[in-house]
Amino acid sequence: MIVDISKGYVEERIDWNTDICKEINELKKQKNAVLLAHYYQNPEIQDIADYIGDSLGLARKAKEAKADIIVFAGVHFMAETAKILNPESRVLIPDLNAGCSLADSCPPDEFLKFKEKYPNHLVISYINCTAEIKALSDIICTSSNAEVIVRSVPENQPIIFAPDKNLGKYIMKKTGRNMVLWEGSCQVHEIFSLEKLNSLIEEHPDAEIIAHPECEEHILKKAHFIGSTTALLNYTRKSSHHKFIVLTETGILHQMQKHSPDKVFIPAPPKNHCACNECPYMKLNTLEKIYLTLKYELPELKMDEELRKKAELPILRMLEISGNAGL
Repeated sequence: MIVDISKGYVEERIDWNTDICKEINELKKQKNAVLLAHYYQNPEIQDIADYIGDSLGLARKAKEAKADIIVFAGVHFMAETAKILNPESRVLIPDLNAGCSLADSCPPDEFLKFKEKYPNHLVISYINCTAEIKALSDIICTSSNAEVIVRSVPENQPIIFAPDKNLGKYIMKKTGRNMVLWEGSCQVHEIFSLEKLNSLIEEHPDAEIIAHPECEEHILKKAHFIGSTTALLNYTRKSSHHKFIVLTETGILHQMQKHSPDKVFIPAPPKNHCACNECPYMKLNTLEKIYLTLKYELPELKMDEELRKKAELPILRMLEISGNAGL
């Protein structure tokens, strides 16, 4: 049987009587498959995943997975990272169109030219980048461990930080390091409206403001706490505050509400007409696509072995450094 994935995903009419969650769980058992999902996925995907987490946690789980198949409900660079760290497993991605605006903002050929302008610089790249950018880097970092990674580099060693300029600026302030920044950014974290945020603050003066460091500097100045997705989640669990205005992708609110059902979480609105801020790429994944991906074992992410090995080294350096820091 020829399966059409010309649209980037398996397309097939599913009987409305099908219990998709039950079918997914049965297929996982039959095929020794594991489903990894990012916090920004839709709640129904988070609830059926074998593991949910941020980029650092997902990288670790992908490396540790003892599965024949890894289904990655996230975006393309995350599935690439799983393949880089676990080449023996087949990595499936429910929708090949699930890209990343931040990764797209750093084309490898342009970054190579940029890197050549600073020959003595060590390259630290945020994990939200393509395998090709990882292969051009010395160390990878995530928003969870970026500060630790930068501080691990000797002070006399100049650094290029790519591709997220906002995270780079934040880490420069935290560490006092003067890094050369690539001018990339995430569309989700760059479109928060300061005007709408100020209105929310007036409406909810008792709320704490928490933000992801990919947000722009003028937004971060309003935050009581800044951290990675996991750090934001943990903060809301431990905080004595009852109400939070959340400045990151809205998928994390599902976990926040599950862990703290008695607390109130308010998504900060973007500059457009939407009431909350969602990543359109993350939301391309659906239960139906996951089911069909497992059923037909397509689309599968393939990677050139030479590229994989080059991209693996800086990730392993990250895991070694962040592991030593107890992250």
